[in-house]
Amino acid sequence: MKKITKEYTNKTAEELKKEAESLRKEIAKLEIERQAKPQKDTNMIFKKKKRLAVVLTTIRQKELGIQ
Repeated sequence: MKKITKEYTNKTAEELKKEAESLRKEIAKLEIERQAKPQKDTNMIFKKKKRLAVVLTTIRQKELGIQ
């Protein structure tokens, strides 16, 4: 997870907000698809949500001037 966090610390707040919006759309799409047909990787939604949390945390840290 540290690798992912470092990847996001180099991006600007605007890029991170776009990434967060993209992840939200992907999560919504995966949840709808999960109801229609089961996936092979059932853990994908959890992984996307975790990545979204990292992005939102990084955005908040940049706003507060932490790091």
